[in-house]
Amino acid sequence: MTLESDMTAWRRDLHAHPEFGFEERRTSAFVAAKLREFGLEVAEGIGGTGVVGTLRRGTGNRAIALRADMDALRIPEQTALGYASTNPGIMHACGHDGHTAMLLGAARMLAEEGGFDGTVRFVFQPAEEWGRGALAMLADGLMERFPFEEIYGLHNDPGLPIGHVRTKAGPIMSAEDNFEIVLKGVGGHAARPQAGNEVLVAACATVMNLQTIVARRLAPTDIGVVSVTELLTDGTRNALPGLARILGDARSFRPQVSAEIEKQMRIIAAGTAQTYNVTAEVTYTREFVPLVNDATLAEEALAAARTIADPAHVGLAAEPLTGSEDFARFLDHVPGCFLFTGNGNSSPLHNPTYDFNDEGLIHGARLHAAIVRRRLPVG
Repeated sequence: MTLESDMTAWRRDLHAHPEFGFEERRTSAFVAAKLREFGLEVAEGIGGTGVVGTLRRGTGNRAIALRADMDALRIPEQTALGYASTNPGIMHACGHDGHTAMLLGAARMLAEEGGFDGTVRFVFQPAEEWGRGALAMLADGLMERFPFEEIYGLHNDPGLPIGHVRTKAGPIMSAEDNFEIVLKGVGGHAARPQAGNEVLVAACATVMNLQTIVARRLAPTDIGVVSVTELLTDGTRNALPGLARILGDARSFRPQVSAEIEKQMRIIAAGTAQTYNVTAEVTYTREFVPLVNDATLAEEALAAARTIADPAHVGLAAEPLTGSEDFARFLDHVPGCFLFTGNGNSSPLHNPTYDFNDEGLIHGARLHAAIVRRRLPVG
């Protein structure tokens, strides 16, 4: 069996058995068993269900880390694949099955072939999708128990051709803030709106007014997104609601922009509520921090990519993405770089028909290995 065929088998097995964040018990056991099979030192249960494999070669005292995420999403799969999810309501709709298989492939490749001098930490992280897995591993002593000086991660990119690689220095993925605005008034009969202070009209006005934050309160040079994703009330067809909940998220690349979005949201919610004679309460949380690549290591990662891919297929990402990644939490502790690899013409991420493209597995494994060999050179 070739490494490519083994990686495909691993990936499809993982795809068929997806697990939500901090529930990746089968997945982490699968990963740990493979790493031991390759001859690595293995530690399990890091941050709950995380796994760390360690591989040493030569006498070098430097250590770097490679990271993959393992968790799936609460999305019912709609692919009809022979290896489709066997866990109802959960699927690998973001390609973490592929990311895990690529890092396992790199571990086997480096264990068998070497070509580096130092220590590699293979970090398999739980619960990326809800932004808690990296923090859990760090809180469990990841840096103290398995020290490393820099870290790298990969993510598949639907629409980017197989074998292509993209990244850039500086901000490349955004922060994600979550918000909830609760409006309270006095509901009542739909035939007698004057008898109370219903909240639905106030909620609709609030949703519209929130759109002015980016349009009128942020500098045109700042990137910001404010998205209302849910509007829930306690009303019914013939009863006006007395309570409404507005939920959504905001994206930005600078802490100052995040702070301004929160400030303006609180002003708008309070002012709109007063206009309609209801009350407003805002809950605002910061779930993901911006992902900022180290400039030197971004160039090093691209240089490594050019050694295993057509240099014409390796380049700078055109612009930062407003998606979020909790790989950013590791970059609060050490410098690193996050890269995107091609997934070809697949469905979008987080779509119920998405599937990781197995043709990209070997490219990801080789990229991981090339980064290690460039950053931990022999001699």
